[in-house]
Amino acid sequence: MIGWRRLRPLSTQILLLQVAIILLTVSAGFAVSLWHTRKQIDEQEGRQSLAIARSVASMPAVRDAFALPHPERVIDPIAERIRRRTHAAFIVVANREGIRYSHPDKSKIGQKISTDPSVALSGKEFVGVQTGTLGRSVRAKTPVYGPTGNVIGLVSVGVLESAVTARLISDLPIILIPPLLGLGLGILGSVLLARRIKRQTFGLEPNEIATLLEQREAVLHGIREGTIATDRNGRVTLVNDEARRLLSLDGEVIGKQLTEIVPAGHAREVMAGNVDEPDQVVLVNEQVLVVNRMPVSVRGKSIGAVVTLRDRTELEGLMRELDEVQSLADALRAQEHEFAHKLHIVAGLIEVGRHDEAVAFIRESSLVHQALVASIVERVGDPVIVGLLLGKAAVASERGVELRVGAESRLLEDATNARDIVTVAANLIDNALDSVASAGGGWIEVTIRADEEGTLVRVHDSGPGVDAAIVDEIFRDGFTTKVATGAGRRGLGLALVSQTARKRGGWVDVASDGGAIFTVFLPYSRVAVAS
Repeated sequence: MIGWRRLRPLSTQILLLQVAIILLTVSAGFAVSLWHTRKQIDEQEGRQSLAIARSVASMPAVRDAFALPHPERVIDPIAERIRRRTHAAFIVVANREGIRYSHPDKSKIGQKISTDPSVALSGKEFVGVQTGTLGRSVRAKTPVYGPTGNVIGLVSVGVLESAVTARLISDLPIILIPPLLGLGLGILGSVLLARRIKRQTFGLEPNEIATLLEQREAVLHGIREGTIATDRNGRVTLVNDEARRLLSLDGEVIGKQLTEIVPAGHAREVMAGNVDEPDQVVLVNEQVLVVNRMPVSVRGKSIGAVVTLRDRTELEGLMRELDEVQSLADALRAQEHEFAHKLHIVAGLIEVGRHDEAVAFIRESSLVHQALVASIVERVGDPVIVGLLLGKAAVASERGVELRVGAESRLLEDATNARDIVTVAANLIDNALDSVASAGGGWIEVTIRADEEGTLVRVHDSGPGVDAAIVDEIFRDGFTTKVATGAGRRGLGLALVSQTARKRGGWVDVASDGGAIFTVFLPYSRVAVAS
């Protein structure tokens, strides 16, 4: 039996439970209604019996008959006539000794009444249920007063309970209508509710729903992608552990607007659905993330969206290094061709016996490169930054751009903030290279100067400069004036520069003087700055 109950569908269990509750409620209500109706009928019959008893007791013929030798000969016909007219079960008139002067059963006349007459004989009226010679009845008793105002007898009028029950049964259809209507509506509502629950749970049973919930929690918190779900109003309904880590979320975020928990910038625009393109690379805190937002629809109606976050910080760094290596490889290939051409020139000069010209040509070619290397090494002591500048110089040479080190550059070996300097300088130089190369060539001057408070990085180029209308926008994550190529990776360089400076409590400045001038100051000690 227990196993059979467990196999019942959830909708059936709910239906049976609700029907049982409705039946109990309706039955209790019907019992109360029946009891109340019976009480009302008893009270009504009692009031009617009391009214008849008062009428009989106040009749002069009845009161005068008490003084006759045989009162029953006058009183009984009067009482019977009134009883038949009022449909009472009995009208009994008795003297102070309780001797009857009237009764439907003539053999009872002259005998003492079977119920207690003391209340009526004391001058008070009585209404209640008592059992007499005719059975249990609702009866009323009232005193009969003589000419001097004294109690000379009583009148008892009653209606048998069988008659009351018959009246109650006749009223039963009316009493049953509300409970039956409520029962029908309750069962109908229970059936509709059970069907709705079945639709909403897709026919799944509680144990299946619990299993799905456990599996969902395991999957969401086990995957290495951040996941955030929102409702149609943009409120967060779900967030997994990886999303909390990637966005640095602390405390309870369920129920909050997504725009409240995501920093302002390109990341917020993508997650809010204001950018339709997939695989958007955004910058959040110190991490590069790939963000996707997919609307979710159920039965053709939008119920919200799911945002996925992938950590691409390390991959982005590797891709940038790969780009630099590729650029260096291209530059080396170009230099190889250029070197081969120079060798051909030297070989030709030697073959024709122009040895002095060959030596002069070799010296002139080598001095240009040696001058650049010497300039960088002399002014910049940190080997990592030296390598960066030499690599960028080779790339710039390949793209027809001259890269030079400013005369003010001074940086000792083992700079304490070398990593941040590399981030800032590399991105600014790349940005300047694109600008100058697109203008047909020119120059880039890089100045890296360290003092007691921090390091200043300045990149000045001969490009077209920065439009004053977009100066406030160029450092925003995702902003770019270039045509996107590849997986939407444009718009990160200057954002990384701004974030690095802000992280260290420094500043960024943009100016135009024969081209763009980007200046960044990085203090040695980190300063807490409100983001």
